Order: sequence, then structure tokens, then C-alpha cells
Amino acid sequence: MRKKIASLSKKRSSVFVWRSHEPSRLETFSDAVFAFAITLIMVSLEVPRTFDELFEVFKGFISFACCFGILFMIWNNQNIYFRRYGLNNAYVTFLNATLLFFVLMYVYPLKFLFVALFSGGQYNYHGHTGVMITEEQQPTLMYVYHSGYAAIYVLFLLMYQHAKKHAKEINLSPAELFETNSFIIVNLFNAVLGLTGILFVFLAPMKYKGSSGFIYMSIPFLYSILFAVRGRQARKRFGEITEQAS
Repeated sequence: MRKKIASLSKKRSSVFVWRSHEPSRLETFSDAVFAFAITLIMVSLEVPRTFDELFEVFKGFISFACCFGILFMIWNNQNIYFRRYGLNNAYVTFLNATLLFFVLMYVYPLKFLFVALFSGGQYNYHGHTGVMITEEQQPTLMYVYHSGYAAIYVLFLLMYQHAKKHAKEINLSPAELFETNSFIIVNLFNAVLGLTGILFVFLAPMKYKGSSGFIYMSIPFLYSILFAVRGRQARKRFGEITEQAS
């Protein structure tokens, strides 16, 4: 699957030459961890015994879709990184292992956050309705979520900086180096966004702390501006070869 996804990305960009074509043991292990994380999000410990319980399971479809989408984006970012640079040294292994640690550690907080968001903060257990989280507990949950988001993108930032450091060793072209810098900026932006969420929770009044997650809705707009600017700069420097890279 890694090879197929990478080939689809390669068709959209003529900038990067893939330096890794077959998944390494590190990537295979990573796939197993991501699969386990998705299993933890999806699988319930027991089969629903009533229709009401079954209906509660189906109500979690949207939250599962959101969690799955986030995990897939993290997995795909990691996949593309290995395809582009083919780095598999001790430092990259350490960063990747740390990334997998955070992915597993944040599976349940991620699931809890989206379930609470799409269920109005209530749960149904054997016909009894309860409150999933109080207003006083919301800041702690958001601190956890923003910290995990920032940590994951700090790790991607370090991975791309490491690739840039070894640009001569892996023969990065000027256009590839430019795109590497673009993704360093992207990962830095995401890390800062997570830290901004933490600051928002710290400074905002209590009733607004739980809504700090909505800052991530700015990502599509900021991405479009960033890639439009970088795309223009790339075309001026390298011509049409980088037109579709971003």
C-alpha cells in the first residue's frame, strides 16, 4: 500500500526522485502500529446487546471518520518522507519511534475528543445518559490534544531538517531542496498552531477554553496561501517542473 500511495503522489509531482521504493522493516513496523491504533479507535470491547446500544455505536461513525482521517494524514506524511529521502539511520529511527509513541498515546484522547464533540458531551450506557466531560475538565483535555498535535509536527519538522542537512549525501536537487524547505515551513506552522492552542486555553475565559480546537479550521486557508506563495517562487526559480509540486 505504501508503494501504491507513493506512486500516486509521484504522478502529481515531477520534483522529487523517489529514493526508496520498497518499504523497510522500520516502515513495516510503523504500518503495524498505525493499524493497531486504528483498531483501538474502531473496536468495542463487547458486542451491543440492545438496539439502543447498537445505535450508539453507529452514532460514533463521524467521530471515527475524523480520527481515521487524522491518523491517515500522519501515516501518509511519514510514508512520503521515506519515499522521498530514503533515510533510515539511527536518528530517523529514533524520531520515527517517538512519533509512533505519540500516535499510540493519543489514540484514546483523540477518540474521546471527537466522540464528545459529536455527541454533545453525553454518553449512553445501558440506557443511562451521563456527562462525558465537565466544563472544568475541558481545559485539561485541550492541553493534551494541543500538546500532542504540536509534538507530532515538531517530530516531522526535525525529520525534514535532518533530510535538508543530508542534502548533499542523498543528492537533493535545488528544486527538491526548495520543496524540502517548503515542508519545513509547513511543519513549523503546524507545530506553532498547536502551541497557539495551548496559549489560547491558558488565556481564554473558562467558557471558551473548550472551543480552542476550532483554530485548526484555519489550516485549509493558511495552506492555500502558503503553497500559492511557495509555488509562485518555485516557478520563478525552476520553471514548470515545480508547478504541481505543492
